[in-house]
Amino acid sequence: MEAWGAPSPAMLKRHSQFIESLMLLADLLVISISWLGSYYFRFYWGPVQVYRDIPDVRPYLLLLGLIVIVWGVAFKAFGLYRPKRIASRLAEVRDIAKASTLAVLILIAATFFLRQFEFSRIVIACFWVFSIVSVSLVRSSFREVLRVTRRSGYNLRHVLIVGEGALARTVAEKIRARPELGFRIRGLLVGDPNMVGQQVDGLSALGTYEQAGELAEALSIDRVFIAIPLEAYGRMEAILRSLEDGTAAVNAVPDLHQYVTLRGGVEEFDGLPLISLQDSPHYGWNQVGKRVMDIVLSSVALLITGPLLLLVAAIIKFTSPGPVLYRQERMGLDGRTFRMLKFRSMGIDAEDETGPVWATLDDERRTAIGTWLRRTSLDELPQLFNVLKGEMSLVGPRPERPVFIEEFRKQIPRYMLRHKVKAGITGWAQVNGWRGDTSIERRIECDLFYIENWSLLFDWRILWLSLWKGFIHKNAM
Repeated sequence: MEAWGAPSPAMLKRHSQFIESLMLLADLLVISISWLGSYYFRFYWGPVQVYRDIPDVRPYLLLLGLIVIVWGVAFKAFGLYRPKRIASRLAEVRDIAKASTLAVLILIAATFFLRQFEFSRIVIACFWVFSIVSVSLVRSSFREVLRVTRRSGYNLRHVLIVGEGALARTVAEKIRARPELGFRIRGLLVGDPNMVGQQVDGLSALGTYEQAGELAEALSIDRVFIAIPLEAYGRMEAILRSLEDGTAAVNAVPDLHQYVTLRGGVEEFDGLPLISLQDSPHYGWNQVGKRVMDIVLSSVALLITGPLLLLVAAIIKFTSPGPVLYRQERMGLDGRTFRMLKFRSMGIDAEDETGPVWATLDDERRTAIGTWLRRTSLDELPQLFNVLKGEMSLVGPRPERPVFIEEFRKQIPRYMLRHKVKAGITGWAQVNGWRGDTSIERRIECDLFYIENWSLLFDWRILWLSLWKGFIHKNAM
């Protein structure tokens, strides 16, 4: 049962203002406690003890007035008091951290003008950390209370879906799957007037697209989701014009989900919204974190396996003519080629007669120890130097030869998307057994799953699995 019925826009506005005021007071109270707590933590409770006179608390209390003003303005500027039913908790924490960081910088600048007082840098640093953590925890608790309330049927908002077909059905399913958001679907609007009054995907067709504004006002709708199919975009202007005089929030869901192939998302470019249909997960701090992990772990691995590398090199040198290392052209990040290093496991004239061919089980071209090197994957160890150079990563899709890629990209849809990240020594496909002469299609599925779900934790998982079952495998050739 919905306890509020269908509240009027004026009632909703008063309710939103009340919630905003409550959150502001709670934030300022938590920030004030964090500031005073940082003072007492530094001079009374903290691990670093003060061996001179403890500074008077009164200057810190005077500065609290400025802190309350600066933090309130910063939080307001970062939109922390706007309705955030759809936003994730992580996004809110990021906004709190950004606003708090800006406010701390302003606070530090302000202390330079208060030269008659000396404020502890440790207090300010502690305050920066305490304020972010404490405000995030309090807000998270507050959001959880709201979610429980909404699940119980209170504090609901009425929703109208403009659209039909797969996209509108997806929007409705996602709203129904998240009752804690407090959205109640009143119905949908369709393109065909003959469908009005019918049940479409379990929802009542209340009218046509162009009646969006009229019905939103009549039904006291709080939010409108426009989810029309791509072929109906010519009617978008009429829909928006009918809604522009109302008070309902309007969200447009573009009918592009079928074209999203990899790491799709929405970005902003100088105020212009951009919809990303395919992109790499390795950018910004993600890229830095992965590169640091590659450098550290590959360096450690080279130190540990150094004696083994020398032993294998000596065995190759004394058991077959030719160089110890084999350099082969492979394709990596963004389709760029590089020379991948391997311990040579075949004769120096292995492809003189056949040309580039795929290795097979019990390949006659192998040297005396070539089979053993491939079975144990020891022939791959020199690729640690490719990792150090930045040409490869420890974890990623295995690189292929350009001559084979030209064939694969014609036969396998989305094959080239695997080159949105660096090639790896091991990968999700390899630890799942898809290596050697196995299904290319299944390998691509694993590679794209890895890219779509990438995280540093996922990389660590793959490395751990590689230690147990990724190197020695029956399909290794």
